[in-house]
Amino acid sequence: MEDEMSSVEEGVGTSIAPQSNPHQTCCTSPIVVTTAQKVIAEVIGTYFVIFAGCGAVAVNKLYGGTVTFPGICITWGLIVMVMVYTVGHISGAHFNPAVTLTFAVFRRLPWWEVPLYILAQLGGSILASGTLSLLLDVTREAYFGTVPAGSNAQSLVIEIIITFLLMFVISGVSTDNRAIGELGGIAVGMTIMLNVFVAGPVSGASMNPARSIGPAIVKHVFSGLWVYIVGPLVGALAGGFAYNLIRFTDKPLSQLAKTSTFLKSLSNK
Repeated sequence: MEDEMSSVEEGVGTSIAPQSNPHQTCCTSPIVVTTAQKVIAEVIGTYFVIFAGCGAVAVNKLYGGTVTFPGICITWGLIVMVMVYTVGHISGAHFNPAVTLTFAVFRRLPWWEVPLYILAQLGGSILASGTLSLLLDVTREAYFGTVPAGSNAQSLVIEIIITFLLMFVISGVSTDNRAIGELGGIAVGMTIMLNVFVAGPVSGASMNPARSIGPAIVKHVFSGLWVYIVGPLVGALAGGFAYNLIRFTDKPLSQLAKTSTFLKSLSNK
C-alpha cells in the first residue's frame, strides 16, 4: 500500500485518474473556453459596429440630416477603432466574414473556426439591425442597409477596390511584426472612414457582407445584396494576397518563384 501511495504521489501510479469527469474536461478545455470567448467577442463587437454605424445612417435620415454625411463617416471609423482596441486581443476583431475568410486562406486562422466566426458576425449584425428597427421608426426611405445608388456593376467594382484597401491595411498592421501594432486600431478605423467618404454615396461603402446581410434580413430589402457579398470577398482576398507579395522574406525571389509552393511560402511568413 505504501509503495502504491508513493507511486501515486510521484505521478506514476494510475489508481487516481487526473480527469475523472469527462463533462468537466470538455467544458473546461482551454480550446473550448477560448473559442467561446472569441465567438462572444465577435458577436458583441459586430453588434456595436452595426448598431453605431447603421444607427448613424438611420438617425441622419430620420431627423433631418442632424448627423451629416461626414458625421456618418467618422462614426463608422470611430466605432471600428474602439471595438478593435476592446476585443482585438481576444478574437482579432474581424467583425467581417470577408476578413475572416482571408485570414483563413493565408493561414492566420484555423479553418474550423471560420464557420463559428461568420455565424457570430451575422448574428451580431442581425441583432443590431433588429434593435435599430425596434427603437427607430425606420421607413423605406430611412433604410440603413446598403443598396447600389447606380448600377450593380459600379457598386461591385468600388466595393472590390475599397475592401482591397481595407484588407491591405489590416494585413500590414495586424499580421506583420514589423508594424507598430499599437496603432493598428487607428489605421483600420481611419481606413474605413476614408472609404466611406469616397464610396458611401455610390455603394454605401459596405466592405463587409455581415454589414449588408443583417439589415437586409431584418428589413427584407435584398436589392443588389449579392454585390455586397461578392465584392468584399473578392477585394479582401486580393488585398491579402497583395500584401503577402510584398511581405518580408529572407528567401531570395528566384528561390520562391521557381518552386511550386510560391503562395504557400508567402502565406507562411
